[in-house]
Amino acid sequence: MFIALSVSVSIIRSLRDVVSTLRTRDPDLADQLRRAASSVALNIAEGAKRAGRDQLHFYRIASGSVAEVRAALMVADAWGHLDGVALSSTLELLDRQAALLYRLLHRRS
Repeated sequence: MFIALSVSVSIIRSLRDVVSTLRTRDPDLADQLRRAASSVALNIAEGAKRAGRDQLHFYRIASGSVAEVRAALMVADAWGHLDGVALSSTLELLDRQAALLYRLLHRRS
């Protein structure tokens, strides 16, 4: 499996409990987080089957969704919804995903 896709699936797995916890405190934010994380995986998968600018477009969307996942976690934490929830492994995966997407977007032909 494409490494970037594999990492995105790992991110989703790491967010299961976070989304479940968040759903009881802020259902809208939980849904936004779930959709953004899914968007990363789905756009990477679609981009892998495209070429040229079309491919880059999907990777850019995936990269934006990585930023959205990170922002949703920051917002949830700022509201106190995630007190006591360990996010370090998820944040590391998001960093790795951002780096992989950066490389895909900036690779030399």
